[in-house]
Amino acid sequence: MLVERCAENPLITPADVVPSRADYKVVGAFNVGATVYNDEILLLLRVAERPKDKVNDEELAPILDPQTGRINPLRIKHGDGDLEILDSRVFNYKGKMYLTSISHLRLARSKDGIHFDIDPTPTVFPETDYETFGLEDPRITKIGDEFYITYKVVSEYGICTGLLKTTDFQKFDRHGIIFCPENIDVVLFPEKIGGRFYALTRPVPMHIGPRGVWIASSENLTDWGRHKPLIMPRAGTFDGGKTGGSCVPIKTDAGWLEIYHGSDENDRYSLAAALLDLNDPSKVIARSKEPLMQPEADYEVKGFYGNVVFSCGAITKDDGTVIIYYGASDELTAAATTTIDKIMSTMG
Repeated sequence: MLVERCAENPLITPADVVPSRADYKVVGAFNVGATVYNDEILLLLRVAERPKDKVNDEELAPILDPQTGRINPLRIKHGDGDLEILDSRVFNYKGKMYLTSISHLRLARSKDGIHFDIDPTPTVFPETDYETFGLEDPRITKIGDEFYITYKVVSEYGICTGLLKTTDFQKFDRHGIIFCPENIDVVLFPEKIGGRFYALTRPVPMHIGPRGVWIASSENLTDWGRHKPLIMPRAGTFDGGKTGGSCVPIKTDAGWLEIYHGSDENDRYSLAAALLDLNDPSKVIARSKEPLMQPEADYEVKGFYGNVVFSCGAITKDDGTVIIYYGASDELTAAATTTIDKIMSTMG
């Protein structure tokens, strides 16, 4: 086996997370950023919530009012001619897209990487005009003594990438929008390369061009340029639909090892890997010929949005073991272990 799923999976379910307010229910706890701090493994969860009083004959979108800090639900009855239901996550109303839940970020802490204590209150909650539909899919990169967190911010203006910085996981500084709509799945490299910071990005072209991983660089982590396509979809394969960066790149003697996600034409999400040049990560040395991991377990195949394994974070140990934390079916958090050698073996 290329990966070994943890016997305790799923590690975190919506039932394990206390809602941010009594009249809401948690419907997702998934797509976690991962890092090590003070000898603990920290996961930064995406926690998706919606009001408990939602009924079956309506679509509901919780929306933050940034002026008051209150969440006001938009409720649309089924049968309304202006309503178009896309899937369990989103719907269109009068030509505008809305989310059926609103997400915030929540810390979970563990000594063994398997059993987690989840904070009872949100760690980072939506606040700004660009976060009214929620915060999603954090990735945590340690650079020096500071931790930088890229995350999706969603609003009526679109899906952007924001940047947070912390040194202690208690105080978080917002550094604003670093990639405008729609550019997602942004992952920062853990050190400067040739005097510049690098990031994997995922632009979303509407009309022409594939949805794949690009790379960009910066002198200061906030102003990005030198954009270039890097890991594109391959037609007819497990990643033929789209690709996106997942985990913080792992530095090895052979190159930067990036665990990425790819979906096929049926929107089935798998994990794979690419090896990038150590001195110029805009060059791909090798790439998985087969998936590292595909949806197979019941909790990956069925759920809020089935047939999805989607990672935002991994922990690498000194012996080459890699713990991949991943979202299953856009609902749960699970983990699988592998090694750098096994990841490399997928490249043939």
